Amino acid sequence: MPISTLSAALLASFSIQTHANECGEFTIADMNWNTASLMAHVDQFILNEGLGCSAELLPGDTVPTGTSMIEKGEPDIAPEMWTNGIKEALDKGIADKRLRLAGKAFLDGGQEGFWVPDYLVEQYPEMKTIEGVIKHANVFTHPEDDEKFAFYSCPAGWTCQITSGHLFDALGLEDHNFEMIDPGSGAALAATIAKAYDREKPWFGYYWSPTSVLGKYSMVKVDFGSGTDIDEFRNCTTQPECLDPKVTMYPTAPVYTLTTEEFAQNEPVAFAYFEQRGYTNQLMSELLAWIEDNQADAEEAMYYFFETYPDVWKSWVSAEVAQKVEQAL
Repeated sequence: MPISTLSAALLASFSIQTHANECGEFTIADMNWNTASLMAHVDQFILNEGLGCSAELLPGDTVPTGTSMIEKGEPDIAPEMWTNGIKEALDKGIADKRLRLAGKAFLDGGQEGFWVPDYLVEQYPEMKTIEGVIKHANVFTHPEDDEKFAFYSCPAGWTCQITSGHLFDALGLEDHNFEMIDPGSGAALAATIAKAYDREKPWFGYYWSPTSVLGKYSMVKVDFGSGTDIDEFRNCTTQPECLDPKVTMYPTAPVYTLTTEEFAQNEPVAFAYFEQRGYTNQLMSELLAWIEDNQADAEEAMYYFFETYPDVWKSWVSAEVAQKVEQAL
């Protein structure tokens, strides 16, 4: 090969390699709930300070952001997308090569279930199962009826009121004198757990994670002994008109970081970061508890996360990038 041709080939190769290691400009959806907003701020800081990107935050919400990414190609990234919520549209966007799933935002997914406090399981180990809960039904005193036992459900109008109601029926809890109690609001439902926990009293009901409540209070998910029947859950448990619900555990809700296909192709360095980045449910619940206790915003929570959990975020990046982030902090 002539020297001039060889030089041109080497120059082209160097240019391609340099471009592959660069990070450009893009946008991140700053979704309007605590976990997603915290993720967006953490991602922006690491990408900009550690990887030399130019990432900008844009306000977002689940359906509008997902739709905009499919139709307009912006924003480039949604840090926390509960994919079941707009599954059909996302599946089509991925099939049409408009969207790409990066890593899992929550490594163990979103969790729902019927729960009891851990101190109750320490006292009655069999309460890890629904049979154990039923066996000791009399400890779950009803606030208004001495002849009934309390099961705390979701507030009226929430989707989880439908699912928890169907599972309450499928488990035959009414036959064991349990009664569903509508707390009236999400805050009131959380308050019933806090009140029970502060007094180390029994509590039995529906809740979900990650949440600040399960970050503050150690709860045990009750095993129905049924496994998870996805078809039953989709076709009956979640449907208001279903007349014959069967027992199934709640399926884990997949929660991913979503990017546009164009971003995935044009920003390999940043996309590789999202493939590595992920939070456990317990960690995010602890962060939510800290946010609530300190009335903190997403930026303040970001600094708290960097300071308190260095082993977590440093596992997502190289030592060189971690050092740059630390210097920026």
